[in-house]
Amino acid sequence: MGNILVVDDEKGQRDILKKILANQGYEVLTSPNAADGLRLFKENEIDVVLTDLKMPGMDGLEFLKGIIKEGPHATVVIMTAHGTINSAVEAMKLGAFDYLTKPFEMDEMLIVIKKAVERTNLHKENTLLREQLEERFSIDGIIGKSGVMQDVFKILKKVCESNSTVLIYGESGTGKELIAKAIHYNSRRTDKPFMAINCAAIPETLLESELFGYERGAFTGAGARKTGLFEAAGSGTLFLDEIAEFSTSLQAKLLRVIQEREIRRLGGNENIKVDVRIIAATNKRLEDEIKAGRFRADLFYRLNIIALKLPPLRDRKEDIPELAEYFVKKCSNAGGRKVTGISREAMNLLINYTWPGNVRQLESAIERAILLADDTAFIETNLLPREVSECIYPTSKMDFEIPTGGISFEELEREIIIKAMEKANWVIAGAAHLLGMSYKTLQYRLNKFDIKKGVHKRHTNTPNEAGDASNRLKRHSI
Repeated sequence: MGNILVVDDEKGQRDILKKILANQGYEVLTSPNAADGLRLFKENEIDVVLTDLKMPGMDGLEFLKGIIKEGPHATVVIMTAHGTINSAVEAMKLGAFDYLTKPFEMDEMLIVIKKAVERTNLHKENTLLREQLEERFSIDGIIGKSGVMQDVFKILKKVCESNSTVLIYGESGTGKELIAKAIHYNSRRTDKPFMAINCAAIPETLLESELFGYERGAFTGAGARKTGLFEAAGSGTLFLDEIAEFSTSLQAKLLRVIQEREIRRLGGNENIKVDVRIIAATNKRLEDEIKAGRFRADLFYRLNIIALKLPPLRDRKEDIPELAEYFVKKCSNAGGRKVTGISREAMNLLINYTWPGNVRQLESAIERAILLADDTAFIETNLLPREVSECIYPTSKMDFEIPTGGISFEELEREIIIKAMEKANWVIAGAAHLLGMSYKTLQYRLNKFDIKKGVHKRHTNTPNEAGDASNRLKRHSI
């Protein structure tokens, strides 16, 4: 639950606090003075420091300054007597999280410690997100060299500079939350919280309390006030995934938040101002939901100020090799494995699979392959999920009569290769798999026929020969 350091010159007090906190599940270290306490803080990962204010030698205020110097985001709770309240207030100004006035009740102390640990955990999460930001959440770090993704990036860079509401469209697994984080961490709100909630995963009654919070006694079981995500996000960003799952009553409340920039907790009478940026996402076509009466048109217009459409992975196959290599590195490092790459045959299968679960499914397939790998440096086809490794690409026979005047076989071959390259988005490995030939063989034929994307030089066949071959390919599927 957390590591607590208790610093107090009274042994009886230290022992009582240690016993109480340990019974609640905390790991507890104790120290009889500030100097030793500072040493323990440096040597251990401490979540919360609970310290007396008046101690011989280094007092609580000097101790607090030393803690803050070692860890600027340290969470310190001061214990003080009635006669030293002013010193406690000074400690708060120096960076203390809270203070307890002796003598205090056990329940009061446990509530303060719980909040202090939550504060530390939130800081850890934010620190982790900033570290991830450097690796993945910057716009330039999101993998996608395909044309469709480059179009997304162009809009994304402009979106980050504004405070406008954003609506992200995309199938499940296309990376909508990743894009939302990229927007947040490249905006002026980067040092503020990023909160996310999946609206489809929470029942309506719970969803409302999660978003807006509630007052004590608002309903059965509401024993204390709870802050909702709109408040918790502060001046940061709130990501509402699967917004189409909002009930009509919740849609009305969300519309009010956007228009009035204020919320009201459940069971409360006070309107609370909020300055949160809303980013919503959906895998549904909201225009159809409006026609069906399931989504409010006025809310749609408020959300759809800036729309981003994320393409499914099947429409950007040229990104698959880079994505796959990235996931290999990520999963290998996380699991302490020695896998460093993907065999050509396995990569061909990855490129040509349709990926109904998109990028999320690809990552899962790579993670599975790495877990099953036994001291091998490369992912082979046998390590891929069955739906990928056994995927069959059906073909039908070319059923046509050769005309009396004959055809140009080279021109027919050339047209087939062009069709395969177009179907594989000009990824040679993918086209080679479609044609049932090796990468080198297809590369040789591409050079032979001088086939390049956007430029297809014709050989010196007669017009009739070339036309006959092309027309037959149009009439018959390969």
